[in-house]
Amino acid sequence: MNPKVNEVLYVQIPSTEDKEKKLEYKSRVAEVEEDSISIEVPMLEGKYLHRLRLGDELAASFVSEGGVKHFFNTYVTGFKEDVIRLIKIRRPSKDEISQVQRRNYLRVQAKLELAVKFKHDFTRFLAYTDDVSGGGLSFFEHNSYSLEQGQSLSCWLLLPYKNGEIEHVPFEASVVRIQELESGRRLVMLEFISITDMERQKVIKYCFERQLDFRGR
Repeated sequence: MNPKVNEVLYVQIPSTEDKEKKLEYKSRVAEVEEDSISIEVPMLEGKYLHRLRLGDELAASFVSEGGVKHFFNTYVTGFKEDVIRLIKIRRPSKDEISQVQRRNYLRVQAKLELAVKFKHDFTRFLAYTDDVSGGGLSFFEHNSYSLEQGQSLSCWLLLPYKNGEIEHVPFEASVVRIQELESGRRLVMLEFISITDMERQKVIKYCFERQLDFRGR
């Protein structure tokens, strides 16, 4: 179930400001391709949203013919000049679309050191993340540890801030998805299931610092 051409798509943008992240912009689906969806520039109260950049995350929703509202998270993959300017966003897979709105966290690419411990035995190893957000992260793992979907892990994440400070964030997480890569490694996607608000805010702070770095390049 993906949004169809000419359907209305509602868009929200991650922000540290409570007022801004509650704003819901309105767009229209112009084209649906195999791995992307082209949408018109979102509007709110007659004003266009012009500040979108490549890689910006979006929380999107649409209403199906049966009146059911569907939610998914995506990001900007490009722009297209047609009769009007279009924004290309990543097309979600079927299992990434939900009828329950998930809290939207800014996700950024980052190679961070991650200590992982199995909860059912004494297996421990170090890994490096591929991306991170306030709701979870993904990391690269070799097949030697036999991680499985649904498995619970105890972890520590090392966060280096721009001012030189380093934080170690402890959390418990669940493996929500594993992707086999051509290199022989696996990309393991985790969702935080137990993390204090204070520790989560440390992760969110790092993500916004990282996003500002990307925009400044």
